[in-house]
Amino acid sequence: MGYRVVVAGATGNVGREMLNILAERQFPADEVAALASRKSLGTEVSYGDKTLKTKDLDTFDFDGWDIALFAIGSDATKIYAPKAAKAGCVVIDNSSLYRYDHDVPLIVPEVNADAIAGYAKRNIIANPNCSTAQMVVALKPLHDRARIKRVVVSTYQSVSGAGKGGIDELWDQTKSIYNPTDDRAPKQFTKQIAFNVIPHIDKFLDDGQTKEEWKMVAETKKIVDPSIKVTATCVRVPVFVGHSEAINIEFEEFLDEDEARDILREAPGVMVVDKREDGGYVTPIECVGDFATFISRIRQDSTIDNGLNLWCVSDNLRKGAALNAVQIAELLGNRILKKG
Repeated sequence: MGYRVVVAGATGNVGREMLNILAERQFPADEVAALASRKSLGTEVSYGDKTLKTKDLDTFDFDGWDIALFAIGSDATKIYAPKAAKAGCVVIDNSSLYRYDHDVPLIVPEVNADAIAGYAKRNIIANPNCSTAQMVVALKPLHDRARIKRVVVSTYQSVSGAGKGGIDELWDQTKSIYNPTDDRAPKQFTKQIAFNVIPHIDKFLDDGQTKEEWKMVAETKKIVDPSIKVTATCVRVPVFVGHSEAINIEFEEFLDEDEARDILREAPGVMVVDKREDGGYVTPIECVGDFATFISRIRQDSTIDNGLNLWCVSDNLRKGAALNAVQIAELLGNRILKKG
């Protein structure tokens, strides 16, 4: 006997990926419902070799459903997640709404699987920010060996992190460069994204950080260890899919780069591609469609005691969102909701 699973936001980039990954990983679902807003009602979406017609999220009855994967943004989640949770359907939410709630576990299964036990307080589990998810997969095995004191990370985040509108804007602006009569004015982003980089993701906070940067700090502390100091600079780049990160790590004790490489090769969810030659590293275009978080350019940082640098790349629509949500569902099924 399998689970009855809901995917809310099934017509969006992340929702479609959730359906794809449920099918790819053969999640034990007896029934899957694809939900969308009323304006997308009846839209057909793919689920493996099946086609599902979307149902109306506003009128959907969650009674009798086991797990709901939410990819509908914070405003809608605030309305519908409590309804699903109250009906006994465990919500795995991709928005930022519940990530910092003490009663809601924030889960990356390779990193803090045991925290899943806390789901029962609210019947809700939070999925982390895309840039955080891939970073903590790399940090955790190294932290277990040598304890991390401080992380300095610069991100290179693709436009798909801003949704379909971000993808469309990069495409349209790129075409407009070669056709000067086309409009290239920014709409989704604050400045032109085509052939440019923008050091600004989400809104600015009073201390000069952006909200995206603050998320990486707060979420790393909640998922890995509250004692780790993190500082981030988050940058939007003209890449369609795939987030990249340059990560500088300071440890409490010395960790040799060769040992770090060996540790990461054995770490769950990690693929090390690190050859000191032309092309001996992974770029975002190569990670698209893959489940792994790729690590390259592992090397000592000679400017500090106990320092390492590394390059981290992952498909943000997968590990940064849909894949992590499905992995949480798998973890929930294996440990908590066991059926069959």
